[in-house]
Amino acid sequence: MNLILLGPPGAGKGTQAKRLEEKFKIIQLSTGDMLRAAIASGSDVGLKAKSIIDSGGLVSDDIMVQMISERVDQDDCKNGFILDGFPRTVAQAEALDVMLAEKGLKIDHVIELKVDESILFDRIRTRIAETPEAERRSDDTEETLRTRLQVFKEQTAPIIPYYADRGALKSVDGMASITEVSGQIDAIVAA
Repeated sequence: MNLILLGPPGAGKGTQAKRLEEKFKIIQLSTGDMLRAAIASGSDVGLKAKSIIDSGGLVSDDIMVQMISERVDQDDCKNGFILDGFPRTVAQAEALDVMLAEKGLKIDHVIELKVDESILFDRIRTRIAETPEAERRSDDTEETLRTRLQVFKEQTAPIIPYYADRGALKSVDGMASITEVSGQIDAIVAA
């Protein structure tokens, strides 16, 4: 089972992906985690990505698709995977579809977590307050969230109709409790 979780930053995609990973024994492919690992390695790609991420921008499609292509070929993805944070644009969605088709794979479910933006700012403030400064991600700021929400509206929101037109999109109430959101997602993947 291959899934995509969609929603603006702070919608709870990572939380739900981790739960799905445990429940269905599939692998969460968080592009954010992949990029943070590249940044931590100090590689050329990591340094370029850091500059882009810190400014609230998006890493190029070719780098992201290549990272994902290599990752889904690994043995631990044989039962499936969850994409969290990718695709973010229609071009990425199209490139992902092509890359997966070349491997004989497809996305089984695209799940959108719908949320209230004002609550997202409350969530980021809470994350900042609860995380020791030394452990905070460099992109955990209200300003970065504001930039990313704008980028989401301009670039990522158009993939919602892309997947809806293909009959793959289902939406859940991301403002519900974690347990309730989990239940909504479980009902979708069980259908």
